[in-house]
Amino acid sequence: MTAPARRPLGAITVDTAVPRLGFLGTGWIGRHRLRAIAASGIGLVHAVAEPAEAAAREACDGLSPAPIVTGSLDELLELELDGIVIATPSALHAEQAIAALERGIAVFCQKPLARTTAETRRVIDAARAADRLLAVDLSYRFTAGMMVVRELVSRGELGEVFAVDVVFHNAYGPDKPWFRDMALSGGGCVIDLGIHLVDLALWTLDYPRLRSATSRLFAGGRPLRATGRDVEDYAVARLDLESGASVQLSCSWNLSAGQDAVIGATFYGTRGGASFHNVGGSFYDFTADRFTGTKRESLVTPPDDWGGRAAVDWVRRLAAGARFDPAAARLVDLAAAIDRIYGR
Repeated sequence: MTAPARRPLGAITVDTAVPRLGFLGTGWIGRHRLRAIAASGIGLVHAVAEPAEAAAREACDGLSPAPIVTGSLDELLELELDGIVIATPSALHAEQAIAALERGIAVFCQKPLARTTAETRRVIDAARAADRLLAVDLSYRFTAGMMVVRELVSRGELGEVFAVDVVFHNAYGPDKPWFRDMALSGGGCVIDLGIHLVDLALWTLDYPRLRSATSRLFAGGRPLRATGRDVEDYAVARLDLESGASVQLSCSWNLSAGQDAVIGATFYGTRGGASFHNVGGSFYDFTADRFTGTKRESLVTPPDDWGGRAAVDWVRRLAAGARFDPAAARLVDLAAAIDRIYGR
């Protein structure tokens, strides 16, 4: 193996029994997913691509064997990798994922996979053509609470689900300027937070087709023009599904919500309801409850160490030899719903 242009932080002894992984981007999310995978023991943190050396050293601190450090995706792709974890700004995701897939490398990408439906379809096509595993960090699916709620729905225990209320208000909003640049982000709080909400609704209901969508987007309390360059910091939307269910969505950045965050997904059926929601404004602690009339039954309570489960699940499948998963095509349905909310 040829050494990368930048110096390695230490020698590597590759264990061929586990996938060799590269990590592109080591911000907070990137570091968290790297650590979760390293702790799982089923994937080798083989290399990190990060232009900021201090960030790279922080990400790699304590890992043994020490990963190779490179400065770019091109350098990363020259290494013998089985998979890449992408945690970079949204505008870069599609092209970076395609570049990896075309080199025969599996991809785990932060959401959104791409900014639009057309970009998303290109990534899916590349994964299918390369026959490589592709997954996106739609992490709330992997909470114990949402897994229980989805199981109730799939078993028909709530009857016919006709209404879904989903909400994600973040009292702080993003801390990087690119989030508020339409060209770099693809949108505001909808593509940042609302994408999780739409995903939870469609995934739990087994992906009924979207019949229609209406929405209102705001920035600083003022309605946004459909063709404006500004991104929204508050959004409400209604999605009507061919199953007959109606999804009511609201999400925001920097809302005066009286707590750090309001996060929830509630499903109402003809025989009862079930709800997943955060506790005391927490970004990490969630409960799940079942409703029957005026009665509430607690199904799941904290703690639940769910943050890295999506990434570890991808590595586990990769280690088992998984190739292209046709379920990845559902990411196009998700992107299409987000585009409908944006009116594009």
